[in-house]
Amino acid sequence: MDENWFNSFRLKLDEHYAWPALYIYKFIVPTGQEGLVKNLFPFHPVTEKLSKNGNYTSVTITVMMQSSDAVIEVYRKAAEIEGIVAL
Repeated sequence: MDENWFNSFRLKLDEHYAWPALYIYKFIVPTGQEGLVKNLFPFHPVTEKLSKNGNYTSVTITVMMQSSDAVIEVYRKAAEIEGIVAL
């Protein structure tokens, strides 16, 4: 993801949310990598669901975020996880 994408995403977030707001993160990771996603949210409950064949795990987290920049910072950190897909 490049800076243009993040800038566009920031504008969309600011149009649809009044900060602070609850934000739902959804990721798909290769099974075994879900701990890396959980580490991004150490104090929040995480919901996990294993894929049909068990190769992937979906991870959902609802977090009170203070701003669009805070949301984007999490996506930047998550992008460092190998094989992650953000939904």
